[in-house]
Parts: sequence; C-alpha cells; structure tokens
Amino acid sequence: MAIASTSANYRKVKNSLAKWIITLGGISVLFTLVLIFLYLLYVIKPIFESATVEPVGQFKIEEGYKVLATGTDELKEVAYTISENGQINFYQLVNSGRYKAGEKILSKQLVEDGETLRHLVDIGQEQKLLLDSAGNVQLIEPHFTASFDTGERVIMPSVRYPLGEAYLPIDENNIALNKLSFAMDDEKAIFVGWTQDKRLLKTTLLAEDDFSYDTTYEAQYQIIDYNANVIDDILVTPDLAMVFIRQANQVAVYSLDEDTELKATIIPNFAENKSTANHITAMALLSGGSSILLGDDGGNVSQWFEVATEQGREFKQIRQFKVSDTEAIIAIYTEQFRKSFYTETPSGEMGMFYTTSEADLWRGKLHQGDAQAFAITPRSDGLVVFTDQQLAIFSVENEHPEVTWQALWQEVWYEGYPEPEFIWQSTSGSDDFEAKFSLVPISFGTIKAAMYAMIFAVPIALTAAIYTAYFMTPGLRRKVKPTIELMEALPTVILGFLAGLWLAPIIEIYLPAICLLLIFIPSSVFITAFAWHKLPRTYKSLIPETWAPIILIPTILLAAYAAFALSPLLEQHLFGGDVRQFITNDLGIDFDQRNALVVGIAMGFAVIPTIFSMAEDAIFSVPKHLTSGSLALGATQWQTLIKVVLLTASPGIFSAVMMGLGRAVGETMIVLMATGNTPILDWSIFQGMRTLAANIAVEMPESEVGSSHYRILFLAAFVLFVFTFVFNTLAEFIRQRLREKYSSL
Repeated sequence: MAIASTSANYRKVKNSLAKWIITLGGISVLFTLVLIFLYLLYVIKPIFESATVEPVGQFKIEEGYKVLATGTDELKEVAYTISENGQINFYQLVNSGRYKAGEKILSKQLVEDGETLRHLVDIGQEQKLLLDSAGNVQLIEPHFTASFDTGERVIMPSVRYPLGEAYLPIDENNIALNKLSFAMDDEKAIFVGWTQDKRLLKTTLLAEDDFSYDTTYEAQYQIIDYNANVIDDILVTPDLAMVFIRQANQVAVYSLDEDTELKATIIPNFAENKSTANHITAMALLSGGSSILLGDDGGNVSQWFEVATEQGREFKQIRQFKVSDTEAIIAIYTEQFRKSFYTETPSGEMGMFYTTSEADLWRGKLHQGDAQAFAITPRSDGLVVFTDQQLAIFSVENEHPEVTWQALWQEVWYEGYPEPEFIWQSTSGSDDFEAKFSLVPISFGTIKAAMYAMIFAVPIALTAAIYTAYFMTPGLRRKVKPTIELMEALPTVILGFLAGLWLAPIIEIYLPAICLLLIFIPSSVFITAFAWHKLPRTYKSLIPETWAPIILIPTILLAAYAAFALSPLLEQHLFGGDVRQFITNDLGIDFDQRNALVVGIAMGFAVIPTIFSMAEDAIFSVPKHLTSGSLALGATQWQTLIKVVLLTASPGIFSAVMMGLGRAVGETMIVLMATGNTPILDWSIFQGMRTLAANIAVEMPESEVGSSHYRILFLAAFVLFVFTFVFNTLAEFIRQRLREKYSSL
C-alpha cells in the first residue's frame, strides 16, 4: 500500500508540473504575441503624430535697415541677416567658449558704398541673388565651416561667390532690372529678368568647365516675346527647364530648352477656375520645380502641374488647400527637399501643409506685426523669423508629413501622372523625389499571390489527403504520408530559386504545354481508372493491391510528355509561332516571365504538405464505427465519404486550408525570387506582384532607421500581422461552428 501511495503521489506531482509548464508555455506565447503587437505600434505611432512648432530662442538684433533675408546653418547655431543696405551679419545663437548667444560674430558689406539692395531672390540651397540700386547683380552664398581647433565645435561663417565676385552680365544693354530669377547646374546658369524698359530677358552663362569661384564663362542673350507693363513674379525651375511668369491672374510658362522656341503656354486664367473671382497674391515653386503653388486673396492655395492629356501636356489644378476664410495669402515658403510649404497671412497667421498627402499639418502665429524676413532651416527642422528687431528661432517637429491614412489607402495624384493612382515607390536617385507610400498595391499583391497558390494547392492537397486516408492501403499510406510531409522541410529559398531560374523560363517557352497539362493529366487519370475497372479480375490479381496506384505514374508522365511534345505545334498553328507575342500584341495583356502563374505553382508546392498533413489526419481520425455503420446500412464508399467522413472531418479540413492560407500570406522567399516584385494592381496571371512580406525583406535593409520609409515598413508588417490574425480568428470561429454542427454524427 505504501508503494502504491508513493507512486500515486509521484504521478500527481508530474501531472501538476506538466500542467503548469504547459500553461506557462501558452501564456508565454500569448505574451510574446502581445509584445510584438505593442512593439509594432510603438514604431508606427510617430508617423501619425501632428507637427509641432516650439520657440527655441529670441534675440534682440539692432539693424538700422530693413532686413530682406535671414537663415541659419544646418545645426541652428549661427544665424545671418541680409539688410537693405547690402550688409550681411552673422549672429551666434548658442553659448560657446568664444561667443555668447545673440552676439554678432561677423559682418560684411555685399554692395558698394552708397548703394542699396533693390531686390533679393532666395534661390534655395542658401544661395541669394542680389540686385542693387545701380542694377548690378551678384550671387552670394552664406557658408558655414565647423572648426575644432579649441577642442570644441565652433561654426565659422563666411560668404562665398559661386559665380565670382564680379558683377554678372545679365543685360548686354546695361538696363536696370525690376524683377529677376535664376537657376544653375554644373554647366550653365540661366537668368530671366524684367528690365525697366519692359523687356523680358533670358541670359545664359555657359561655363568652360564646371562652375567654380574662378570659372570663366560665356554669356548668351535672348529676348522673350512677352507684352506687359508690369510683371509680378518670375520663377525659374531648378532643372532649368521652364520659367513661370505671372502678371496679375495670368501665369505664362516658357520652355527654356535651347532647341525649343520660346513660346508661352498659358495656365488657364485663375479666375475661371473659381466660383468667385479670387485674385492671385502669391506664387512659389514646390520642391523639384514640377509643381507651382498659387495663393489668392480668398485664402486658398492651389497646386498645379503638367498632366498628359489627349491634347498634349497641360497644366491642371490638382488640389487646393483652404488656409483662411477672411485673409489673403501674402507669402508661400517651400521646403528645399520635401513637398511641404508654409503660408502667411497679413495678420501673421502661419500654416504648414504637405501637398502629396494633402495634410494640414499645423496652424499658429509666430510673431506680432509684419515679419521682415522668414526662412526655413536647411534641414527643415526649424524656422527663423525677423520682426521688430527681434530674431526668433523655432524648432519644428515634422518628421513624417507625407504619411496620412488617405495617402496610404486611397488614390493619390502624384506629380507627372495623368490621374490619381495607387503606387508604391519608396526611393529614387533624386533628392526632391515625391515618395509614394500606398500600401494598396503590396496588400493586393499579398492576396493575389496567396489566391493563386491556394488555387493550385488546395485541390491537389485535399484530393491527395482524401485518397491517402480513405482509399489507400495501410502499407502504402505508411510510405506516402511521411514522404509528402518531408516536402515541408524543403527550404523555401530553394523553391524560389528553382521557380525563378528554372520553372519561369520553361513556362514562358512551353506555355501551351501548361494549358494542355490541365486537360491531358485529368483525362489520362480517368482513362486509366476506367481501363483498370474493365480489366478482368484475373489480371488485376497479378498486381498487388498496394502497387495499384503506382500504375498512374507512367500514365501521368506520358501525358506530360505528350503535352510538351505538342506545345510547339500548337504554338505554330494557333499563335503564329510565338504565344508570348500573341498575348502581348493581340490580346493586349502584358506578359512577365516571372508572373503569378510561376508563383502559384512554386508557392503551391510549399503549401501542399501543410494542407495535406492536417487534412489527412482529420479524415483518417473519423471514427471507424461511423464508416462501418454507413456501409452496413447499404451506402456505397463514395456516399459514405461524402455524407459521413467529409462532414465529420470538415472542421479539421477547414483548419488545414486556413493554415495553408496563412502560410501563403506570410511567404517571403518564393515570392521574392519567383516574381518581378512589381507593385501593380492587376489580377492577370501573366503579371507579377509585390507582397507585404517580400517588400519588407527587400527594403528594410536599405531604409534609414526612424525615417518614414522605415516606419511604414513596420506598418506593412503590422498589416500582415492583422491579415493573419483575422484569417486565423475567422478560421477558428468557422471550425468551432462546424464542430458543433457535426459532432452529433
């Protein structure tokens, strides 16, 4: 009795220990899933936070003249002002070992004594085009150099002259200019100016080599045919392609291409596009120069860019921002590398907007009275305002202006596109690239890849599971089932490699054979089964029952050989010798070598073992007394299979299919290697796709940590997580309903 009691206590301890270990394991899995979910939200959260503008410092600056321009270095440690008397002053913004905050550290005269600045053009990249009262033109650039001679970082300011210190020859007649705009690249600089005698000039400076401080250049002059008494604005695009000229409410666009005649394309009269006749009060070029922003006296800012139409390329109004209900727009300031812009009204109300996402990011008031000068810092992380002898510095927290739910999930009209579209294009070689972060194409690609994989895998896996579990002899089942399950151990990178480099070219060359296989293989199976059924019993007895299904192997191989042998003949007689050209030219369907058909076959092979194993176990686990009772009541094997076995096993079969779907949705390497990774919205079986998982694998190593691109990739992972969670939850719900419904059988 003592031994039996000890054994019972020992078993009780083991059972209790096993219970706690299993419970702890389950809780750990759930806790890990919750942690993953929370971490994804932690990384994603900043992209949906609102922009903020906070004051950093304010300094009393004694300037005897009106300030025309201001700015800072990249680190916001030194600021400068350019005054109407042609003087540039540099001020320390933070305390250092050498200077105190607010102290003037350098001053330089930019124009000759007695002259003043008539006009100043802010070119971007901190370059300023100066036009003095004598009609002289110079290009200057405030420059900042970091020095560590004293053991600490000291920003040393200076002034550079990118085109030399000599005055620039804008007008060969030496007539003073009223308006002037400019842009340059490494080889040439283009100036467009409006003279006092009402001529519109185009002056091109051609460098013998790349522009530098001592470069010699040749000047070319051209008169632009433009009749007007007054010109309000002139803007030359940074790529030297176009110039925008505004007179009142009419904006003319000239191409600056040397091989093109200078003819104006008139943007439709601004008043004609409004229900009320608002008037243009401000104009600015968006980053990159492809879009122009027009502000009016009704408090609206509209974005215009060229769109391909049936009549050619035309400027169209793409979107509009409502800034104020009562005030006009007096100024528009654009960032250098992003599609953000700021607006200003007469009362000093400022607004921050982003064009692509149509985001209204921030509204507020930075100053009292009129601001003499306003500037966005080089890194777009701060603002500089000079007003009433006060230089105010503000920090801007606006890391992800391009991200909104609308930009992620709705059609967006991007620059240069004929209409709004869903596009994923996260990078480019251009600094002013308009990032396109629509998650629709890659979410669609995930569903498309999973759908084609399931179309291929489910019929094969379920029919194989039914035959193996219900009809196959036990001896053969013990060999077949482990063999198929062993396929699951095959690395998906091998399947992707074979699909991309071996299967895709075969399908492209023998596409008719793939279609014939869908006819020949089922037909050969039915013909063989019918022949076996009609075979005399004496001949059937010569072949062991275990080996009877093996007869299908040579039959299927022969059918496949016939399909591939007939493929060239079929292609020659029905498709003119090239089925790919027929699909592309005659049917108008694009054909990619690595397409959805290749992905469906390759990913189907990866999913088949999962579905087969679970479905086969579910069918084989149906109690034998149910099948025996059905057969005893006179039902045939097929009736028993359909009415009893499959219904009883339906919860397990459904779970197998959903597990396979979950595997297909999350598959990475096969999709990455077997498709062109093109994020397009097309159900065509002959085109590729890009999935969420493949997109993360491709772009995560190249994304900058903390950038919008980086966080949106985590958002894509979160969407994938939600996909699988929804599918699994739905599967469990349906499985429980099926179990409750058929548990009484």
